Amino acid sequence: MSYLGVGVSPGNVPVSHGSNLRVIDRRVRLAELVLRCVICGLAILAAALIGTDTQVREIFTIQKKAKFTDMKSLVFLVIANGIAAAYSLVQVLRCVLSMVRGSVLFNKPLAWAIFSGDQVMAYLTLAAVAAAAQSSVFAKLGQAELQWMKTCNLYVKFCNQSGEGIASAVLVSLSMMVLSAISAFSLFRLYGDNKGKNSGGW
Repeated sequence: MSYLGVGVSPGNVPVSHGSNLRVIDRRVRLAELVLRCVICGLAILAAALIGTDTQVREIFTIQKKAKFTDMKSLVFLVIANGIAAAYSLVQVLRCVLSMVRGSVLFNKPLAWAIFSGDQVMAYLTLAAVAAAAQSSVFAKLGQAELQWMKTCNLYVKFCNQSGEGIASAVLVSLSMMVLSAISAFSLFRLYGDNKGKNSGGW
């Protein structure tokens, strides 16, 4: 029997329902690996920029040194980005190992652990960025009602370098949010119709 006049039987046409899913899996894993590498690099950059940020000013023959430990929000930001960098490095190693071994998906407990870790890191980095951004606004603009002066007028270099670190931390936070969405996709796909074929028995 011909098929669409071509002379090919429908039974002879190779159909692979899992091929498209495997292509999607590879792309998702590649995107995850790239994002985790970006997060690791940017988090280290943010922590380094803020952690090494100092400036000495002489005011009325008195030397004043500005450093990141003077603002608790910056200390929190450095710690949060250090944790994010370490966490991302561990996840990068897991992604590379997974790609080398050729495993398509992982089991549910591991998927839940990765999803939970990504969620925690997304909230942690977002909270750190929000706190640092609020403090930087006070340092830049001051608060006349509370008689808080514009400290960035005195420590221009310090504020500029801190601003660069906060900008890097913002990118870390946004990337973590995207990554948490990817890990959510990978997790809840295990509960779909194709979970038996793609999760290695789960």
